[in-house]
Amino acid sequence: VQLVESGGGLVQPGGSLRLSCAASGSIFSINAMGWYRQAPGKEREFVATITRDGNPNYADSVKGRFTISRDNAKNTVYLQMNSLKPEDTAVYYCNAGIRPGSGYYRTYWGRGTQVTVSS
Repeated sequence: VQLVESGGGLVQPGGSLRLSCAASGSIFSINAMGWYRQAPGKEREFVATITRDGNPNYADSVKGRFTISRDNAKNTVYLQMNSLKPEDTAVYYCNAGIRPGSGYYRTYWGRGTQVTVSS
């Protein structure tokens, strides 16, 4: 099982980006999926999560600007980021609670995608 993020890049303040994270491999089921981020010199922090049924939860710092969604048929979670600020600059990591084809639920992490907000 692996998670692969895509969609990061360089964007000006006020701009938008859409991140994607696809889970692949021998997957029996996926529970919650989410996004975290880590800025240089800081600890990894929660950004957003979404349940299997589509109920989202956001960090206060991104409420009203970011939207998390998922496509269960594609085992993919998205993060639409609008009104980006320089303080959103970080490596963004995807995670998911996955039960593989054989075994128990555990949390998997992607390798991250860089988001840089700068003029």
